[in-house]
Amino acid sequence: EVQLVESGGGLVQAGGSLRLSCAASGLTLGGFHFDDYAIGWFRQAPGKGREGVSCISNGGGSTHYIDAVKGRFTVPRDSAKNMVYLQMDSLKPEDTAVYYCGAALLCRLGQTSLFGSWGQGTQVTVSS
Repeated sequence: EVQLVESGGGLVQAGGSLRLSCAASGLTLGGFHFDDYAIGWFRQAPGKGREGVSCISNGGGSTHYIDAVKGRFTVPRDSAKNMVYLQMDSLKPEDTAVYYCGAALLCRLGQTSLFGSWGQGTQVTVSS
């Protein structure tokens, strides 16, 4: 089964930056091609549900962000490397969460159930 693998989390002070990476393992198993899918970034803070943060469409033609991160986060995609990133700038303590990437056919951040192939997540902690 294809799985996505997140990396790049860590501890950072408020106002700092981090770049998360999302890569696919088992890349071509079952005909799955990483670039055929939209990739969404989600986060889950302690005691809360999983929240969609950002998404980039297959091929990278469009990107989507929730209001809380607009202007601070970007989601570049490197098709040659089969990687999607989440560049997080001007981080705030409320961004603290475990961050996950998931694959879907469409970027619908409000519908977590449409996404799959979740990885184990990467912890982001922003200190005040």
